Amino acid sequence: MMNDDVVLLVDDEKSILNSIERLFDETGLRILKAANADEAMEFVRKENISVLVSDNLMPGMKGIDLLSKVRVISPDIVRILMTAYADLTTAVDAINKGEVFRFIVKPWDDDDLIETIKEGIKRYQIVRTLKRADEATLLSLARTIELKDKYTRGHCDRVAGYALLMADELNLPEETKRDIRYGSWLHDCGKIGIPESILNKNGPLDEEEFEVIKKHPLWGADVARQAQLSEVIINIILHHHERYDGKGYPFGIKGTDIPIEARIVAVADCFDAITTDRSYRKAASGGKGLEIILSMKERNFAPEIVELFISGLKSISCSKDTQCIKDNLNEHGDN
Repeated sequence: MMNDDVVLLVDDEKSILNSIERLFDETGLRILKAANADEAMEFVRKENISVLVSDNLMPGMKGIDLLSKVRVISPDIVRILMTAYADLTTAVDAINKGEVFRFIVKPWDDDDLIETIKEGIKRYQIVRTLKRADEATLLSLARTIELKDKYTRGHCDRVAGYALLMADELNLPEETKRDIRYGSWLHDCGKIGIPESILNKNGPLDEEEFEVIKKHPLWGADVARQAQLSEVIINIILHHHERYDGKGYPFGIKGTDIPIEARIVAVADCFDAITTDRSYRKAASGGKGLEIILSMKERNFAPEIVELFISGLKSISCSKDTQCIKDNLNEHGDN
């Protein structure tokens, strides 16, 4: 965490504020404390706050109302709600509406609280970086996100390469190709909010863990919107896990309702995932990967996009960037 990040804690109980502050004594973070919503708003107006953590049930304005107000006047601040079991439904609803980033249930677990605030700071830094980013910075950011999962190193570069093969086949405008490249780099940026214990689990995810994974397109798209990135980039981040048959996530849209740029990146993303090692399985060969992609046509992927992918692979020469995928195509054959 950067030493210039500021965390604002809001609670009407002084002992709670002091307890949380002590958890961050060794981090170098600057911690501000407010006893109510009015004090918190004064800090928001005067300070550059990275993360705001507020209790919900306080005298006067509730925490959820405070965070909604902060979202309007300073949307980059990452908002975390502390809640009791009694108002857990309110917290979940607030997350679904984009009012808050996470919620913490009282009594909290110290490690969970620290990790949640750290993730909030990372999200804040990503949004701020994206807002001022040039191409080199975007790629550097994507590669930094990849470090959360040791098995995806280089994934964003390869996905961009495969996606641009299809964009070239469609003769898309250069501006659209640029956004497809950026969207490919950033398609998994929402994973910044997923615990590494889930990302790097050595084995299949259980149902609860998979539900967490399924949130990453929504979280990533929200970051991209805050950073005012293009609609094409947002579409890629939001929809790259939708399926042609409507059984994907997060919305279950199907067919041509899925934006074409997301249909393109979905194929590129899947092919690279199949042909690289993951924590739960070894990589398939390029030929086997193509065979799997073809078997998923009309179920997971748009048929015309799969054909574009095959056509694009046939058109390239073996190079460092393409990792000899033309050889992989030859291994698969002309089927």
